[in-house]
This record gives sequence, structure tokens and C-alpha cells, in this order.
Amino acid sequence: MRVVIAGGHGKIALLLQRHLAGRGDTAVGLIRNPEQAATLRAAGATPVVCDLEHADVTQVAAHLDDADAVIFAAGAGPGSSAARKDTVDRGAAALLADAAIRAGVHRYLLVSSMGVDDPPAAGTDDVWAAYLRAKRAAEEDLHGRDLAWTVLRPGRLTDDEPTGRVTLTRHAGNGAISRADVAHVLAALLDEPRTAGTTLELVGGPTPIADAIQAVTT
Repeated sequence: MRVVIAGGHGKIALLLQRHLAGRGDTAVGLIRNPEQAATLRAAGATPVVCDLEHADVTQVAAHLDDADAVIFAAGAGPGSSAARKDTVDRGAAALLADAAIRAGVHRYLLVSSMGVDDPPAAGTDDVWAAYLRAKRAAEEDLHGRDLAWTVLRPGRLTDDEPTGRVTLTRHAGNGAISRADVAHVLAALLDEPRTAGTTLELVGGPTPIADAIQAVTT
């Protein structure tokens, strides 16, 4: 499987690229900064410089040739403005979807966030509220598209070692999840087309990942 990952230098993306390479898949990471290329190569991925805030759909689609799936794992990141939450967390996700359709790539995974179902509560920090709205808009943009999309909403992210056991369901409740386990769940979702059209929340739990994926398809 050839998988193109937007936000290729992110923590989850690097773990995912290493995992995919380890099982024999080809991972391609889209990055904005060419200085990040060596880190991707060390993770077993092929780096491609493509700034999703400034590229157009034709340019992005050209990087998706022969891909079997795309994953949007990018984000404006800590310290970014409310405006960049919209241009990256929403706009770049939509651009990747447009490019996937143009390139004939049907499978699309979106890494979203918990807490986007309801409008931000009064008094919420403006930048955090913008982030939640952007993630929600990115999810809604996928609805009705001719894509086999799956939205994954992880809980509070940690750098703990993976456990291989999770809770994966439509409403998982508050909880934490290691970035490594998120990466492994993303890889497992790639292998299960019956998860297309679903929005799933993910936290740590008692269920082996393979069993958790199987449970949400039945």
C-alpha cells in the first residue's frame, strides 16, 4: 500500500510512517520545511515538500499519483493564530480531499479532535475555539464527497509507549491515548474499508486494536 500523509513531520505521522514502513508499505510524507526531510527518511518515509497553505489542487494531486490512500494528520500547531487554524486544520484538509478526488485516490483518513460536536462553550480561548470549529468544518466537508473517508477523533494525546489496547467507538468519553496507539489504529483503519463513512473516537482501553476495529464494522 502507498500512503500519502499530510503533516508528515508531526509526531503521529512520524510514528505512523515508521509503522507502515515496518510492515512493508510505502509512506510518503508531505512537509512544508525541506529541513525536515532527513527526519522522515529516518522513519522510513519518502519526504515530499508541499506547502498545503499555498499549493493549489493540481500541485497537490501530482503528489498523489499511484497512492492507495491519503491521511490528513497536519495541523497549524501550538502557538499558531486562529486564522491559521482555519487555513490549515480546515482549508488544507479540504484541499487534500479535492486533490485525492482529482488523483483518483478513494480512501481518506482525517485525524480530527474530540470536543467538536458542540459549539465552543462561552469563555473558551479564542484560538482553541477556532481550532475546534476548523476541525468540525473539516469533518463536515467530507460528508457527501465521493471518498471512502473515516474520521478519527483521538482523546488527550500522550507520548507513552503503545499498549495495543484501546476504546474505539462513536462516543468514547474523555480519556487519553498514546500517539503511538493512534498511529497503529490509523494503519489498521487503512486495512478495513468497512470503516468508511464513520466518525470514531479513540482513547486508551482494554480492547486489542484489531478487535476494536472489527467491532465498529459490525
